[in-house]
Amino acid sequence: MTVALPPAPEFGALIPLAPAPQVLEFLALRRSTSAVTLGAPAPTLDELDALLRLATRVPDHGKLAPWRFVLLESDAKAAFAARLEALAQARGDAQAAAKLAKLKVPPLAVVVIASPKPAAIPEWEQLLSAGAVCTTLLYAALAMGYGANWITDWYSYDPEATAVLGLTPGERVAGFVLMGTPREPPLERERPTPASLVSRWEG
Repeated sequence: MTVALPPAPEFGALIPLAPAPQVLEFLALRRSTSAVTLGAPAPTLDELDALLRLATRVPDHGKLAPWRFVLLESDAKAAFAARLEALAQARGDAQAAAKLAKLKVPPLAVVVIASPKPAAIPEWEQLLSAGAVCTTLLYAALAMGYGANWITDWYSYDPEATAVLGLTPGERVAGFVLMGTPREPPLERERPTPASLVSRWEG
């Protein structure tokens, strides 16, 4: 699709608030797409630039930008998956190797790395901001008409796997956001009932 985002506002510019019923409709029907159904095409370079711009507009206490992105595409993504597969096979872990299918099939993976900064802002809040980046990136890709799925798996937490990805001490994988064109529409899944999760504090 053609990317038609408004220009980025200047620092200090007034940002008017207005109802956005289309956004509410999107959220009411939002559904992630199974990673193994995602094929080409993936977002174009211009579309990916727009998605990353949107993803960085998340709440970020202290304006620290405590996250970064690693893009896995085409041959490089296949090589990364092969390194992980070799790691699993060296351990005799067939189940871990099989779990790489979700990473191998989609044409694009955007890895969101939580990269907390030394600051007065608690690390927990910085990690939550990285999670918000994953959510916004996922929603933006779906709103652009692509299929997308936010996953983590053993290679998000395994020290040898994260070393292959290039993480530095203190960094963590917040998520792999997988993108492509779905070969079939997703099915609605069971959802929680909000009333069962709400309480009111009364002192």
